[in-house]
Amino acid sequence: MTDLCRLSASEVAELTRSGKVSVEEYAKALIARVDERDPVVHAWAYYNPELILKSARALDAIPADKRGPLHGVAIGVKDVILTKDMPTQHNSPIYKDDAPALDAGPVQTLRAAGALIFGKTHTTEFATCQKGSPACNPHDPTRTPGGSSSGSGAVVGDFQVPISLGTQTGGSTIRPGSYNGIFAMKPTWNTISREGLKIYSLTCDTLGLYARTADDLTLLSQVFRLEDDVAPSATPLSIKGAKFAFVKTHVWPRAEKGTAEAFVLAQKLLKDAGAEVEEIELPEVFSKISVWHRWVLAGEGRSSFLADYMSNKDLLDPLIVSHVENETKMTRANLLEAYDEIAKLRPVMDELCGKYSALVTPSVTGEAPVLQEPLRFTGDASFNSMWTILHTPVINVPGFKGPSGMPVGLTLVQARYHDQDLIRTAQAVAPVFAAGGWKSTL
Repeated sequence: MTDLCRLSASEVAELTRSGKVSVEEYAKALIARVDERDPVVHAWAYYNPELILKSARALDAIPADKRGPLHGVAIGVKDVILTKDMPTQHNSPIYKDDAPALDAGPVQTLRAAGALIFGKTHTTEFATCQKGSPACNPHDPTRTPGGSSSGSGAVVGDFQVPISLGTQTGGSTIRPGSYNGIFAMKPTWNTISREGLKIYSLTCDTLGLYARTADDLTLLSQVFRLEDDVAPSATPLSIKGAKFAFVKTHVWPRAEKGTAEAFVLAQKLLKDAGAEVEEIELPEVFSKISVWHRWVLAGEGRSSFLADYMSNKDLLDPLIVSHVENETKMTRANLLEAYDEIAKLRPVMDELCGKYSALVTPSVTGEAPVLQEPLRFTGDASFNSMWTILHTPVINVPGFKGPSGMPVGLTLVQARYHDQDLIRTAQAVAPVFAAGGWKSTL
């Protein structure tokens, strides 16, 4: 019998929409998986089997001709995103058991498409801090699953659900994608509503998508209407003759063995498959983006967390307090410089991306770090922040193996509002990178 836990979202939707498998039967299989694995992975901030089964039965009652494209597909939701029937606690004592009866925009969209909202996944406090959540990496529980979307990456990597939602302000979607050996997409900034998400940085915050297949990213892109002005060809991209530019970026000195080896191997695999591959260097001005990104987070975090600071300062992480109190002494002139200079670079990057099927760049410095108490560090986001603040769509593609046998991914980048095109490229690249040496043993 098919193990329902291991099906992709696309496979599940085909079965549940046709009635070959009931949503309740599917939900029970996932509940059994969570009950077995959550004592190891600790990924759920809120998990209620009774609510899941009640929701599953309601979906089963929908007539076949009214079932949506995600009918019955289980989705985990990062616990900084509002859900009307579950608490949203932000991994903060301030919001313990807080349960606004309201869905965030993206959750409402998913429900309308027939999704089964399965539970809330662990996050760092307000999706900001490097102090990790209780979640562990399913491939090695002594290691981090990444952050801040810790639980969202872990539950997909562990076959507890096929899809989950994260957010990204620095590297909070792509890093867990790499650490958990799954696909992770940060779409073009503001292409998916952020209504009902806890805001850190209006300039950077972006809803993130997790899946175990690139085809499931296509399904999600259709639900969220991530439409390019010119739709990509319906014919799959041929790697033979496709052009890729490998970009180390200014933070390359942080790359560890796993990432450095993946970067080299990926070029060989693509070349062997017939692609045109070159390494390029970005103009020097792009090296300033890391500083500008920090300024934007400090400036916007200062206003985003003011209300919580004034009400409950003693319950906030020191990083959040430092933003509100402007401990770095960042000036408004600094913030204006960051806004204005980054705005100049976005069309430059768009033009560069347009010359290639995709840019290829590191997703992470290396393998998931070993957890050390009490910080539970979620990993270095240095390779991600540039693409976040440039607003480009990016996808982590898994396939490579680090020196300890843990997954390492690489990121594909394309110009803003070319999300569909990037997914098409990821679908073609995925089987090539799958020869990179890593395969889940879960």
